[in-house]
Amino acid sequence: MGYAEKAKRGYYRGRYRTGSGDLATVQNGNGRTIRFRTKREAEKAANDMEARVREQDAVAAIAAPPPTQPAVEVSTVAETAPLTFGEYVNQWYSEQDLAPSTMQNYRRHIEEHLLPEFGDKTFDEISRQNVEAWARKERSLYAASSVKTWRGTLHLILGDAVDEELIGSNPAARRRGRGRRAGRSRDRAPEKVTTDALGILLIGERASILSGRDDEFVGTVTKGYTGVRWGELVGLEKEYWRTNSVRIEWQLYELDTGELDRCPPKDDSYRTIDNPRFLSSLVNDHIIRTDPKPCECHGRTYIFRGYGAPNGASRRCGVKLVDVARRADVSTGTVSNVLNRPGAVKEETRLRVQAAIAELGYVRAGVPADHAAHWRRSGFATWLFQPAVTGWYPKKAPQEARPVPLLAEPWPGVPARGRNTSDRAEACWVPIAKGLTPHGLRHTNKKIMRLLRTPPKLMDERLGHLDGSVQARYDHIDPAMRRELMVGLTGIWEAALEMRRAMCPTSPVRALDALLRGRR
Repeated sequence: MGYAEKAKRGYYRGRYRTGSGDLATVQNGNGRTIRFRTKREAEKAANDMEARVREQDAVAAIAAPPPTQPAVEVSTVAETAPLTFGEYVNQWYSEQDLAPSTMQNYRRHIEEHLLPEFGDKTFDEISRQNVEAWARKERSLYAASSVKTWRGTLHLILGDAVDEELIGSNPAARRRGRGRRAGRSRDRAPEKVTTDALGILLIGERASILSGRDDEFVGTVTKGYTGVRWGELVGLEKEYWRTNSVRIEWQLYELDTGELDRCPPKDDSYRTIDNPRFLSSLVNDHIIRTDPKPCECHGRTYIFRGYGAPNGASRRCGVKLVDVARRADVSTGTVSNVLNRPGAVKEETRLRVQAAIAELGYVRAGVPADHAAHWRRSGFATWLFQPAVTGWYPKKAPQEARPVPLLAEPWPGVPARGRNTSDRAEACWVPIAKGLTPHGLRHTNKKIMRLLRTPPKLMDERLGHLDGSVQARYDHIDPAMRRELMVGLTGIWEAALEMRRAMCPTSPVRALDALLRGRR
């Protein structure tokens, strides 16, 4: 009688006895173990297979020659070619039903690192020594943390092969207590670079100056004071921004294809983050000013827009400097002076040009009137965030890395555009925090909360972390803790704003300029 056997990975396989009394596993036409979701399905398949085997044995016994006659046994069983790792992993990948981001990562690991080494090998040819040699070679070319991730994927695949009885043991499994001992810091990455409250404000201001709009300033401040992940910031929908809090329900994960997948936050870290009053006002004013519309890709209304032209926008004409000049009946040089040196233009002319800019919706720096629906991680980090942090544009052929060329007025400077910008530049930005990344603002947020003596339980709640320790289980959050944190964040923001005002009481960024003027 057949029976069901539960595998370590949660599925069931059918087991039955052959005519010789040996145990066998229910397989498909390709010789691979069939995985059943329920115990009943596995038992039924095992009983059916065992009944089929008995029926075949009975038919063979009837057709066999009488025992008195000598029988010559001839082997006609054709040997099948052994299964290679490449053949197995192709079918293994097609059977996975995971999040698009996970499937993308598995595909990249397999195609770029596993198949080139193990694709043509059979399971018998993959030994522990082969895996260790491959890992050493990869570590000589890539970061140790990346190699550890790829080895984890290999371990997962070979573990499934063990469950299907295609291989006796997992050669990718790590043996404890072997190899050199060099301390815990042997493969440790450098410490994450952080900044402070004034750094958050200045980076946001510079990024907005580079983009010619307020989205980058508001987004940088939001990330710095809430600690949300990048995908959660990009996927922040208008309906989840509330009066004194923000609800994290979704994120936008950017796939290699360029598609943005709307999926739950990392590790299902759904949460509500309390907002200080200044942040709620800043974002609410931004929403009123920009009036966001539903995007075409998801049909959802997101708070922040992408930077740069959407597909095909480069072929559409937007409002240009010459259009403003024609509307105001001045030269393009006069319009440029109004934007860069407003004090050098008569008040009557300046007001006429500013009115033309408002009527036409002109955005300086050549930014098209129609923006992409969402920020892109690489574009934001490379062309907005890093230049704002370091004061340098990155290397891009044929140009080498170079300082951001600035016109000194208005302070803290605006990028010089057009030809021969390096000769026309009057200033450049000093670095704020070399090595800081957008994710570093999340680390900065926790550092600020540490400075305010925030309880660990409240920090974990805001950052979407889960502490499974006994100490955390007996730790609880009181409303007074939340109020104290809001007061502390507000105080740090006010101090940073006062330091920025001491540098210059105005700003080219409209949202920040309103805050600075309001403090006079």
